[in-house]
Amino acid sequence: MRGYTNRRLFLKSATLASLGMGLSLSPLAALAQDSKPRRGKRIGIIGLDTSHSIAFTKTFNAPDAGPEYGGYKVVAAYPHGSKDIEESVARIPGYTEEIQKYGVKIVNSIKRLLSDVDVVLLETNDGRLHLDQALQVIKAKKTLFIDKPMTASLSDAIAIFEAAEKANVPVFSSSSLRFMANVQEVMQGKYGKVYGADTYSPATLERTHPDLYWYGIHGVETLFSVMGKGCKSVTRYYTEGVDVVVGVWADNRIGTFRGIRAGKTDFGGNCFAEKGIVSLGPFAGYNPMLVEIAKFFDTGKPPVSPDETLEILAFMDAADESKKREGAPVTLEEMFEKAGASKS
Repeated sequence: MRGYTNRRLFLKSATLASLGMGLSLSPLAALAQDSKPRRGKRIGIIGLDTSHSIAFTKTFNAPDAGPEYGGYKVVAAYPHGSKDIEESVARIPGYTEEIQKYGVKIVNSIKRLLSDVDVVLLETNDGRLHLDQALQVIKAKKTLFIDKPMTASLSDAIAIFEAAEKANVPVFSSSSLRFMANVQEVMQGKYGKVYGADTYSPATLERTHPDLYWYGIHGVETLFSVMGKGCKSVTRYYTEGVDVVVGVWADNRIGTFRGIRAGKTDFGGNCFAEKGIVSLGPFAGYNPMLVEIAKFFDTGKPPVSPDETLEILAFMDAADESKKREGAPVTLEEMFEKAGASKS
């Protein structure tokens, strides 16, 4: 039946075009428009300066999207977007054009976007913009997922979570690496108690963000996913091609992150657990996280707590501070105090 529907829409498009009616929709866009999600299932995207916006839309708007995606569809997008990160700015025109192939309407303001959607994916690649953008979404009472990096500072992230709590708006942020299958197995207790972990990921630097926020976040998120909260201090060893960041947890467990900037890069690690040494990875794409986002949109229950997300950011801030202090240990408590909050 679906094949018949696709064929019928394609013929309809071709016929209208031949009659000079100027229909510009591709068959895929026509199908997306013909099956608009019911109210409550409409996703809006803020930021078309990242490939995530296109990848997420392809999954949610696929004609054969499974029930695990909750019937959610991306219906509108606001393109902007970093204003001064050259790589990000350059992506916006192409991604703006591409996303329209999936039946997504482009709007000229966040205010307009919020009037057309029920839930929001904040995808802007530039974490410096997230506080202002998130506050607009929270004010409109829209459930919100914030892609990495959540912000470009710990204080901004604290402000977002405080505003969300006050407004009773569900918010969460995460790297997709948290949702790798074997990471989830460790989190669910399959291998018993976790005694430590070593993780790695690319750690490209971007001058506008703290060092690990830009890309090292992926490996740090993996580390916290299996180790959990409770890191008390961080020591960073930095060279041009690599970072090694050592965290000591309150129960004296040790977790390390290796940020790679030279040679072959990848995502992964090892977890040292009661019932075995578990290889973390490989990364198999975004869809496991999108399933969790759909559940979050349905239930309002975030799969990652604000406390853990804030501790991840404090860990990365402490790593920057340790670098400035030539490898001296730095406590997360100090980072929270500097950001105007106490570590819970």
